[in-house]
Amino acid sequence: MEPETGLPRCYRHPDVETGIRCTRCEKPICPQCMVSASVGFQCPDCVRTGSGTGHAPDANQPRTLAGGRVASDGRFITKILIAINLALFIAVQVAGDRLVDELSLIGYAYNPVLGEVVGVADGEWYRLVTSTVLHQEIPHFLFNMLGLWIIGGIVEPELGRIRYTLLCLLSGLSGSVLAFLFAAPNQPSLGASGVVFGLIGSWVVLARRKRYDMRPVVLFTALSLLLTFTRPGISWEAHIGGLVGGALVVYALVHAPRKRRALVQYTACGLVLLLDLGTVIARTAALT
Repeated sequence: MEPETGLPRCYRHPDVETGIRCTRCEKPICPQCMVSASVGFQCPDCVRTGSGTGHAPDANQPRTLAGGRVASDGRFITKILIAINLALFIAVQVAGDRLVDELSLIGYAYNPVLGEVVGVADGEWYRLVTSTVLHQEIPHFLFNMLGLWIIGGIVEPELGRIRYTLLCLLSGLSGSVLAFLFAAPNQPSLGASGVVFGLIGSWVVLARRKRYDMRPVVLFTALSLLLTFTRPGISWEAHIGGLVGGALVVYALVHAPRKRRALVQYTACGLVLLLDLGTVIARTAALT
C-alpha cells in the first residue's frame, strides 16, 4: 500500500521507499530485492515464477509492459514500416502522379486522369491503407520517417512486435477513416501522419502508465497539434484520428488485467476495427 506522501513501499520490505517497480507484476521493489532483467528489473517472485517450476513453457520469457515478448531489436517493425514507405516513395518518383492517383485516399470523385469514378465510396477500400504509407514530396517523407523512427523506438519495445503492428495498422486506419468521414470526398490525402500521431497518442498513455514526467510528452503533443491546425495543407482529420485511435488501443493494451490480458487486448483492437469499418460503411452510404 502506498503512503499518502513520498514513494511507494517495497512489498517485501515495507520500511523501504522506492521508485522502482517490477517490469512484470509492477509491484514496488527496492534495490535489495530487484533482479536485473533484459528490460528493467524484476522482483524475486517473478524471477522464481519464470524459472520453469511447474509453469507454462514460456514463463521464463521476458515480457513487455503490454505482455508481448521482449525482442533483441526494439525497432524491427519500425524498420519494416520505414522500408515500405521508402519503397513506395521511390516508386512514386519513378511512376509519377498516376501511382499517387491510384493509391492516395480519395472519398468519392471523378478522376480525369483515369477517366473514371474513384474513391473509397466506390469500393476502393484499399486506399484507406495504401494512403498511410504513400508520400510524394521529400520533406513530407523525411518528417514522417523521422517521427516513425524516434517515437516508434520508444513505443515498440514497450508493446512487443505483434501488438505494435496492430497499433500501427489501427492508428493509420483510424486516421484514414476520420479523413474519409469529414474531408471533402474529392480531396486526396496521403502520408504516414496518422500512424505517427497514433504513436504520439501511445507515448502519452505509456508515459502516464509508467509514471514518467509528463511535461515533455505533453509539450511535444501540444506542439504537434499546433502545427496540425496552423500549417496549410495538413489533414487534421488523419492526425486526430490516428492520435485518438492509437491512444485507445494502447490504453487497452497496457491496462488489460493479466489473467485475461490477451482476450481483453484483442477484443479492444477488434472493437476499434469494427468502429472504423462501421464508419466507412455509413459514410459510403451517405455519399452514394
